[in-house]
Amino acid sequence: MDRLALPSSLRPMLASPGRPPDYDAGNWGVEMKWDGVRALAFCEDGRTTLRSRAGKDITATYPELAGLARATGHRQALLDGEIVAFGPGGQPDFEALQPRMHVSSAEAAGRLAATAPVTFLAFDVLQLDGRPLLALPYADRREILDPLIPNGSGFLSPPFFPGPDLEAVLEASVQQGLEGVVAKRLDSRYEPGTRTANWLKVKNTLSQEVVVAGWKPGKGNREGLIGSLLVGVYDGGDLIYCGHVGTGFTDKTLRMLTARLRPLRRPGNPFDSPVPPQYARPAVWAEPRLVVEVTFERWTRAGRMRAPSYRGLRDDKEPRDVIRET
Repeated sequence: MDRLALPSSLRPMLASPGRPPDYDAGNWGVEMKWDGVRALAFCEDGRTTLRSRAGKDITATYPELAGLARATGHRQALLDGEIVAFGPGGQPDFEALQPRMHVSSAEAAGRLAATAPVTFLAFDVLQLDGRPLLALPYADRREILDPLIPNGSGFLSPPFFPGPDLEAVLEASVQQGLEGVVAKRLDSRYEPGTRTANWLKVKNTLSQEVVVAGWKPGKGNREGLIGSLLVGVYDGGDLIYCGHVGTGFTDKTLRMLTARLRPLRRPGNPFDSPVPPQYARPAVWAEPRLVVEVTFERWTRAGRMRAPSYRGLRDDKEPRDVIRET
C-alpha cells in the first residue's frame, strides 16, 4: 500500500450531549472532558502544524508545542486533541488560556508561552506513517496512540476508562474540577466533521457556546462599553435568541469585546426569533460572527438560558456550528 500524504485539512469529529444506556455500558470507553481548545496536530518530517476546529492554522499561537513531531519520533502522524493551560493546582484553567487564544504575533506568543505554557492532550490518532486510521474502531486507535505520545513535558495522552466505570469517572471529574466526561463507543470509526451519537458528552455544569448578535450599551461604570450581550444559537439555519448575558466580565474583557463588536454593527436585528422588547429596544445589533462560551443555571420552557454568565471568547468556533447542546 502506498504511503499517503497527510490531508491538507480535516474537521474533527464532535460529541453529542447524552450518556450511554446502562445496558450497553460495556461497549463504551470514557475519557475526561478537558477544558481547552480543540486542535488537530499534523506532524511530518519533524514539523508540527496545529489547526483549530474551524481549520485555522494556530501553529504560531502555541510555539511550545512545535516539538510534538519530534517527540513522536519524527513519524508522520495526524493527532486529535485538546490544548490546555493547567493552573498551579494541576487543573485546567480556561481563564489562563484566554490570552493565548487570540495571539497571532510570534513575539507575543513566545512571551506568553514562557509565562502561561500549554499542554497538548492527544486523545486520538487519525493517520500514522501514511496509513489512514479513520475506519479503525476507537479502541484500536487508542492502542496505537498510547505508546506514540511520550507523556513528557507539554505532551500527554490521557487514559480512557471502561464504560461501566462512567459514574466513578464522572465523580472523579467533579473532584478534579473538570468539565465532565466524554463516552465513546469502542467500535466507532472516526467521522470527520460529524456530530455523532457514537461520542457522548456528560457535563458536570451547564455550559453553552452562543453567537453574539447584539449588545445593550453600558451605563454607569460601563459607559462607552457593552453592558450586556444578546446571544443565540442556530437551529436549522435560523439564529434563535436564547439569552441576555450581563455578568462574568472583567474590565479588560469588556474593553476587548467592545473593540471586537464595534466593527460588526449592523442596522437590523439578525435574529430569526423574537427578542424581548426590553432588550430589543436599546439594542445595538451586530453581524453574528463572534462566538462566546457561557455557563448558566438551566434552560427555560421558552428556550432561554437562566442566569447566563460570560466565560470566554471562542475564536476557534464557527458561528454556524453553534447549536443548542445541553
